[in-house]
Amino acid sequence: KVVDVVFICHEAASAVASTSIPPKLVPQQVPFATDGGDELAQVISFANAPIFCLDVQGCITEWNQQLAKISGWKKAEILGKPFVANFIAEGARLEVERVLASTLAGNETKNFEFALIARDKSSHQIVLNAMARHGADKEVKGLIGVGQDMTEVKELRRKTEIIADDLYRLIDTAVAPIFGVDCDARVTVWNQKAAELSGFKAKDVIGQPLVQNFIAQECQNDMAKVLLRAFSGETVPNVEIDLLSFDGEHREVLMNAMPRFGSDGEIMGVISVGYDVTELRRISAEQQREAEDMARLLRCAHAPILGVDIDGTLMEWNDKVAAVTGFSKEEVLGRSLVEDFLVDGLEAFTEVAQLAIDGYEDLGEFDIMLRTKDGNEALLAMRGTTFRDTAGGVAGIIACGQDLTSIRRSMQEKTRVAEDLTRLIDTANAPIFGIDAVGNVTEWNRKAAQISGWSKKETMGKPLVESFISEAYRQDVGRILQSALEGQEVANFEFPLFTKDGRRREILLNATTRWGEHGEVTGVIGVGQDITELRRAVAEQREIADDLSRFIDTANAPIFGVGTDGRVMEWNRMAAKLSGFTKEETMGRILVEEFIRPDYKDKVQSVLDKAFHGEETASFELPMMTKDGKQIEILLNATPRRNAKGRVTGASGVGQDITTLRKAMEASKQVADDLVRLFDTANAPIFGVDVDGRVMEWNRKVATITGFSKQEALGKPMVDTFITESYRKEVGRVLQLALEGHQPGNFEFPLFTKDGGCRDILLNATTRRGNEGTITGVIGVGQDITEFRELMRQQQLVTDDLSRLIETANAPIFGVDTKGFVTVWNRKAAQISGFPREEAENRPFVQDFISESHRNLVQDALDQALGGKEVANFELPLYSKGGEKREILLNATPRRGRDGEVIGAVGVGQDITEVSKQKQEAQRIATEL
Repeated sequence: KVVDVVFICHEAASAVASTSIPPKLVPQQVPFATDGGDELAQVISFANAPIFCLDVQGCITEWNQQLAKISGWKKAEILGKPFVANFIAEGARLEVERVLASTLAGNETKNFEFALIARDKSSHQIVLNAMARHGADKEVKGLIGVGQDMTEVKELRRKTEIIADDLYRLIDTAVAPIFGVDCDARVTVWNQKAAELSGFKAKDVIGQPLVQNFIAQECQNDMAKVLLRAFSGETVPNVEIDLLSFDGEHREVLMNAMPRFGSDGEIMGVISVGYDVTELRRISAEQQREAEDMARLLRCAHAPILGVDIDGTLMEWNDKVAAVTGFSKEEVLGRSLVEDFLVDGLEAFTEVAQLAIDGYEDLGEFDIMLRTKDGNEALLAMRGTTFRDTAGGVAGIIACGQDLTSIRRSMQEKTRVAEDLTRLIDTANAPIFGIDAVGNVTEWNRKAAQISGWSKKETMGKPLVESFISEAYRQDVGRILQSALEGQEVANFEFPLFTKDGRRREILLNATTRWGEHGEVTGVIGVGQDITELRRAVAEQREIADDLSRFIDTANAPIFGVGTDGRVMEWNRMAAKLSGFTKEETMGRILVEEFIRPDYKDKVQSVLDKAFHGEETASFELPMMTKDGKQIEILLNATPRRNAKGRVTGASGVGQDITTLRKAMEASKQVADDLVRLFDTANAPIFGVDVDGRVMEWNRKVATITGFSKQEALGKPMVDTFITESYRKEVGRVLQLALEGHQPGNFEFPLFTKDGGCRDILLNATTRRGNEGTITGVIGVGQDITEFRELMRQQQLVTDDLSRLIETANAPIFGVDTKGFVTVWNRKAAQISGFPREEAENRPFVQDFISESHRNLVQDALDQALGGKEVANFELPLYSKGGEKREILLNATPRRGRDGEVIGAVGVGQDITEVSKQKQEAQRIATEL
């Protein structure tokens, strides 16, 4: 009868832990013999784990079904065969034999892993527990091994690791920012996109509190609440936060937060996948601004704009339509255009609406008449376009047009104006006449009748040229009128008009084409001016002008004149003599552009502009270029030039040649100006004191360094005001030496700043002398060496720290110069090699410390480092002072000077002598086995 139940278990915990997949439990029935047979044999045979038994010679005595299934060898085929020789790979046989021998010797074997070779030559990873089998006499009869097939588990682990690596790479290289935190809200995941977005590298973020360090303060409470919800097992979607960036800017991120579970099903943190919406928010804001701008444009446009939806309900009514009709936008929106406001144009509007419904975009032009709030009507000429919704469907009509109401009023006004113009022509104080297309008189005003003696009745319908123009001028006058009949306006044409009583009158005529309603030429209107008396006055003025021209031309001073366009219109003999340009060469040329030095053009133009506006300029120095390229200086008085009506027509200049005088004055001024500019703009602090020690020079650099402006410093005692008390005596002594004519050397002293600080100044003081050589003060030129002193101190600290780090490092560190001689040799290098630093420095590293067989390889590695390349993980044999060989794993790095040039190489090593020995010993043992 059944007296007990035996379970042989196969451990699936590792597989479950690595895959998070619940194990599939397959119950196995283990039948037991009821006839008193060997119960243990049945348990072994039907066990769900691979079990085998060996005798003391290592031959198989038992091979259960599970093992037969794994190996492909049936029990009957392998009983009595040596286990190791037939089922263990050749390279592992010694180790397996050792373990089996240990078990047969009475030692229990636990968790020994070996590869079992199956019938199809495949390999199965078995984890073995084995113990000796004893007979009734307690002698060892063999061993029994119970295994666990780990092949699938290992493969599953490998695939799981691949998936995990792929998932990590996916997270790290995702185009969306992904970050995760543990249960303490410290960062555990920070992918490349998160680093790119924030500017913080993953190594600087991992382990840091997410909320406090990387979330904007105004979003920290919200982010904390989101994390709490996720820690409670809830997935929180679409949360917008401001992520802090390295440069202090905020990046807007739309994120989802979800809990992260461990293999035990417990929440181990939160993972968040975000989307950078910074640019989207900016674009949305820009689109909103554009929409608001468009709305303002529609509202404020000078053209009437209205819109209706597909049902004819008003949805747009801009300010112009409101102004035309008197109805505000608030009064009309939502009301029917046709029923409430359309007076005329229903048929045209209906056709336009149908075109929109049929899908046309451009709806063409149409006129509508709207009623106004004051009971009048407004005529609008519109052009419509289809308005569509976001889905592309027809949503309505937008129409923009022109208010014709004012145009209609304008036409009425034009009729009135035409009547007024007719009256104006008739009563004008200038002679006006008109002819038709064939030259017959159609207009003849009162002034024309008065001048000519011919009444309007006597001239109407008669040919103008043949009847009222003298024979000698008929051809010219006819040509002018014909040009006007061809559409070309004629201005200021002079001709003689003979009166009815035979007197001659000089007429200055403008002839203008007269057009009909359809743009056709209907005649010519001539507006004239009787210039008979003007011509007489002009003749008299011409005589005066001739006299003045002769005076100007023969004057002993250079005189020139320009028109309001800047072109030369007067150039006398003295001007020609001084400049080398004859009058003929200058007339009509632009004075400023062609005869004035480039850096004075603006000034000269300014003087001329003043004259053009009626303002005189006295004693203006004008530099002019001569024909042979020389410069002459003219002291000029510029005066406006006026015509007979007093209107400014240009400018005249009467000058004096001061070239020689100017050169002498400029030579002196240039020296003084250069010195002043040098002092003021110098990049070094410059100050000056008078013989009493009071500040008389204080350049920009001193003002920048001290904070005291030039106005605050001038006149103050230099030493008492700006020098620390402990240095006043010494600085006073240096300044006194300079005042006595001595030249002190470079002197360092502290200079007070306005905010109470102190700047270190390196000063050179020079005696300042007057025109007669008398000492007038001291000029001090300094150099602000405050930052230099601080930089030197910091560099010394860094150098000291680096020297201590190299000297006390637990790794051998050495350095060589570009010639290969030792320059660095720390304590660890001295300890390993046996050579103290004093013996190693300045010796050739390769020649003195490397065996001859390895010198070329080591020299090549150093040459690469000295060439600017880093050499990693280079194994270097180093011989100690006692002849002992040490194996060094070396990284060699170029060493660069301040100018970036390679000045040597530094090697940081690791003594792997013992590791190498252990590897060699392991290889030896493996070979022996």
